[in-house]
Amino acid sequence: MGAVRRVLISAGEASGENYGAMLVPELRRLLGADTQFFGVGGEKMRAAGCETIVDSAKVAAVGITEVVKHVATIYREFFRMVSVARSRKPDVAILIDFPDFNLRLAGKLHEMGVPVVYFVSPQLWAWKQRRIWRVKKFVDRMLVIFPFEESYYRERQVAAEYVGHPLADLPMPQISREGFARQFDIDASKPWIALLPGSRKKEILLNLPVMLEAARALGSEYEYVIPVASTLAREWMAQQTGSARVHLVDDARAALLHSRAAVVASGTATVEAALIGTPFLVVYRVSRLSYAIGRRLVKVKNYGMVNLIAGREIVPELIQSNFTPDNVVQHLRRLIPDGEPRAEMVRNLESVRHALRKVADARGQTAIARAAEAIGSLVDGGRAQYRPR
Repeated sequence: MGAVRRVLISAGEASGENYGAMLVPELRRLLGADTQFFGVGGEKMRAAGCETIVDSAKVAAVGITEVVKHVATIYREFFRMVSVARSRKPDVAILIDFPDFNLRLAGKLHEMGVPVVYFVSPQLWAWKQRRIWRVKKFVDRMLVIFPFEESYYRERQVAAEYVGHPLADLPMPQISREGFARQFDIDASKPWIALLPGSRKKEILLNLPVMLEAARALGSEYEYVIPVASTLAREWMAQQTGSARVHLVDDARAALLHSRAAVVASGTATVEAALIGTPFLVVYRVSRLSYAIGRRLVKVKNYGMVNLIAGREIVPELIQSNFTPDNVVQHLRRLIPDGEPRAEMVRNLESVRHALRKVADARGQTAIARAAEAIGSLVDGGRAQYRPR
């Protein structure tokens, strides 16, 4: 029998943790059932069989000023992860998004001689482009999930491969609207509005109050559903919604599928909404200082990933001071009824869905399977052997 493989996975946010949990069984299939997984993650990665040395909830922060407030905790957990990696000597490390933490971790792992795969690129093409030197120096493979990212990295001498977007491979939720309504005590006779305020506490505190005020203004003729991210405690979310007439649910994709429209905080959830096809608007708010600093660093016109993929604004963006209850209600009233504004958005979201579906090869591989194959080749063949198709 060969030596037991050890794989480090670091995912600091809900979307990344989801991808990490999806990778674990694929890598077990490739590397062996006794492969050991450890790293940074939450409940989904633990359920998949990954030992979480650092709980992602302890290191997740949003915005520049928010990171500063939690810097002591983040550094303590960072060095805990580095220490365990040094003692266990993983055969490969998979770093998923979360660049402020993971790019520094990449440097430490590189010093140890651990092959580093970055899955789900930091958005260097949008802001903090100077960090590309870290990627070039410390990352052995960059596996990207958006089509335009592959050329961006290759032009900068980074070994990159577009593997497709994992969410694009998922089947539509199978639960019926009536079944979902029964499960969460929602009135199926009313249209639903999905409210997705984010996956981190700070995001919730900044985004949810405006969403709830917009829901009050829009009125009781609708039901309002709020998916609770895996990184958040349901009890804590219930405290934040207070007496608001909303329904906390577990499945964001099913909530989007069965809703007439949605209000979605900028992030991976906007890609989920686009793939489901539900008309929505992108919203976001950070602290004033974070926004003032961030505006100087951002190099792209749009914030929403769906608009970046489309190359134009196909979904309204209400950012910072423009994110008000009145503006949210105004845009929802255009998207809820049948008519050209709604039909046009549905058509545009369909074009984004096509752009995110990488043409499968003869074996019909998913994005996760392609990523796992690329990662496995580093374990078996070292840094130099793997060549993307």
